[in-house]
Amino acid sequence: MEIRCAQKKDLPQVIALCKEHAEYEKEKYDPKNKLDLLSNSIFGQNPVLNCLVIDSDNIVIGYATFTKQFSTWDANFYIYLDCLFIKEQARRKGMGKVIMEKVKEYGKTQNCNLIQWQTPDFNEKAIEFYNKINGKSKSKERFYLNI
Repeated sequence: MEIRCAQKKDLPQVIALCKEHAEYEKEKYDPKNKLDLLSNSIFGQNPVLNCLVIDSDNIVIGYATFTKQFSTWDANFYIYLDCLFIKEQARRKGMGKVIMEKVKEYGKTQNCNLIQWQTPDFNEKAIEFYNKINGKSKSKERFYLNI
């Protein structure tokens, strides 16, 4: 297994993993137009999203997506880890830790000193993993508005 930057050819597999990730988190996922939207967001003229994949013999078995964002409270940039998902059979083999290290390395190149992310409170396996890598938890409710 290797962790590398996503390539355009990986996107159909990443989209399939997004669907699996959404189901795992008890959410709906509509793949419509995702290929074009993700391609533009990751590989377009003004990319806004970074994507790492875990590749096992040309099969994408995991991914992490993240962006650089700004914190008013810290008056500084940080990395927001939007998604981290690894197929069940590939978990507990150290790849989650390695992919998080790669996100940290990227953050350092961007003069960030913090990574933030979230997971549903019922995702005990993820919470256990994040505790193992010394992640700190904040109690907050996440809200959204459709626009």
